[in-house]
Amino acid sequence: MCFMKGENIFVNKENLPDLIIGDLVVNPPIIQGGMGVRISTARLVAAVSNEGAMGVIASVGLGEEGLKNITYEERSKLALRQMIQEAKHYTNKNFAVNIMCALTNYDDLVKIAIDEKVSAIISGAGLPLHLPALARNSSTKLIPIVSSARAADIILRSWIKRYQKIPDAFVVEGSLAGGHLGFSYSEAVGLEESNLDDIVKDILQLVKNYEQKYTKKIPVIAAGGIFSGTDIARVLKLGASGVQMATRFVCTNECEVSEKYKEIYLNCKKEDIVVILSPVGMPARVVKNNFIERIQSGEKMKFECPYRCLKTCDPYSANYCLSKALVNGYRGNLENGIVMCGANAYRVRKIVPVKDLINELVQECSRELNG
Repeated sequence: MCFMKGENIFVNKENLPDLIIGDLVVNPPIIQGGMGVRISTARLVAAVSNEGAMGVIASVGLGEEGLKNITYEERSKLALRQMIQEAKHYTNKNFAVNIMCALTNYDDLVKIAIDEKVSAIISGAGLPLHLPALARNSSTKLIPIVSSARAADIILRSWIKRYQKIPDAFVVEGSLAGGHLGFSYSEAVGLEESNLDDIVKDILQLVKNYEQKYTKKIPVIAAGGIFSGTDIARVLKLGASGVQMATRFVCTNECEVSEKYKEIYLNCKKEDIVVILSPVGMPARVVKNNFIERIQSGEKMKFECPYRCLKTCDPYSANYCLSKALVNGYRGNLENGIVMCGANAYRVRKIVPVKDLINELVQECSRELNG
């Protein structure tokens, strides 16, 4: 079978291939996507990693609560370090940290993750061109998120020229992903699901040339719209080494968002999921509610920016504070909050333990690959 070709790929759990990133082995080959503002925190991350997959802490928005007498930057650093240490308390398995390039304190958060010796840093919302400079002499794997072969090629050329470094893997994100998207607004609302497969194929061909030249395996991890084990099998057959998925993990027992947040997923319809242009200048996929309708109508909310957390956000021209809206959503204050999601969130119909979700995905995928 084509999904079994290539060096460094072996069959393990339920006859699924290992996702091998350097000396890290992930099986089942599933990475739980980083979901910001306290959606993917230590308890969820540890539960995912304890099943053999890889959990991911999202670094953005961790420092929003308490400790009001110190700066946002200091709160963020302290909160990320505490979250990593908490995850280590619950698991001794591999887990990663997602750090958005658009963060104003990106460098500081990368240094915390490196200092804490996390297994990997996954970085998108921009091109992490100077990430290797922050991670010199570290065993932490560096994994950029890209949405095109062009972006992957820019990173490869830059890292090789400046640092003699090859990315340890790529997460390849299609237009059906949740949260902020690496596409234009028109692309985000118009592309079909098959686009992910096309992007994966393009990047597989690109990295093949670099793998041959530099004799290093560069796993390609498909993301954006991956919902079922059947989806996982589809991209593995294309040649992807694994998948990243986030939406399915929101409605798990271990995800610590409010029950109201989870109920939005459980009750939404396909037409409730929309793409907005966020204050950071990027399209974002969300569940439509009264708050979304208000901002889409042009209403300007009165706010003072307490964070200055994102480089591309202009608080003087924005009509609302994105960080505050996401915090409100996490807390269940949905009249003033945003719930981000992937395009398939309407298909989620129950809250389950992480273990049960992963077992379901593994069994479905195994049947597709080996049946």
